[in-house]
Amino acid sequence: MHLYIWRHSKRFSSWSMLDEPHIHRENYLQADVTVLARSRDEALHLLAKNGNWNIEELQRIEPETIPLDAPRIVISHVDCQ
Repeated sequence: MHLYIWRHSKRFSSWSMLDEPHIHRENYLQADVTVLARSRDEALHLLAKNGNWNIEELQRIEPETIPLDAPRIVISHVDCQ
């Protein structure tokens, strides 16, 4: 099993970034989702069943993939303004 983590921020979005992904069906400033699955395809399938995530847009972003076979830091987040 692996953790698949997709993150996307629109914090510094501008009109010059018209082709920027929009990964969640609601408007957002920052969105992330973490899925426990055997494969990336299975993770995307679970997200599709949820109905809140834009699968085509998520496919444009390479998720961080974390194998669960050894101890490690799973998530670390720092938001400085």
